[in-house]
Amino acid sequence: MNNFPSRAVEDVIKNAIRGKLDKYSPEPAAMPFQVRLLGKDRMALFSFIQSLNTTFGTSIYEPVAKEIARHRFDRVELQASAPKEMSVGIRSKVDEIVRRLEAADINPSRIEHISDLRSALATDPERVKVRLSKIDILLQRDNNLYLVDIKTAKPNVSGFQKYKRTLLEWTGAYLELRPSQDIFAIVAIPYNPYEPKPYSRWTLRGMIDLDHELKVAEEFWDFLGGSGAFEEVLKCFERVGIQLRDEIADYFARYR
Repeated sequence: MNNFPSRAVEDVIKNAIRGKLDKYSPEPAAMPFQVRLLGKDRMALFSFIQSLNTTFGTSIYEPVAKEIARHRFDRVELQASAPKEMSVGIRSKVDEIVRRLEAADINPSRIEHISDLRSALATDPERVKVRLSKIDILLQRDNNLYLVDIKTAKPNVSGFQKYKRTLLEWTGAYLELRPSQDIFAIVAIPYNPYEPKPYSRWTLRGMIDLDHELKVAEEFWDFLGGSGAFEEVLKCFERVGIQLRDEIADYFARYR
């Protein structure tokens, strides 16, 4: 991809890793058996990787996504605040949809859910304060608004209902503000932990519209940057890993 922002993406990754190293302090928990088996330096590296994994979404995935998407979208915003008010009618409709999905009375369908939410716009206009989740990545292109919720590679089954409610709440709140806009609320999973096998989507079936509300690995990155973006992102990570290999090794050598 000639127009892929490789240098900018690599800079984001390098800055995130170096920033993490600057602030890193190994957990003080005593692990005498593991330390004697593997060594302090390997245990320190293990602790660093665990710490990095907990912040990978906000410190790396999101800024990398922004750098890629800003070349193809008119608006790109990270950790965007959702509307702070919602009508009673929309809130009630969200509750109803989630309840019917849980009872398996309906199938998850983005198109049908939006139709249901639109029908509720004028049912009870009284507005109430709401505290909606922040939007990990908000994108806009022409009349299309995309609201992206980034999740870990293996979402907890108990969280699927919450994910769906979040998508519906975002959609309903923005429909009230912009009734004529096309709104797409999406769960994004940055990579497939089952590779080379297909992603196990069945765990999300029943709550998420798998064709319209879920993007995994290539689907997500290629959506942001165009065909081939996923492979370019992987190459960026690989090049940064090679560039920082000695720097990281020297850093953790102090724990020997």
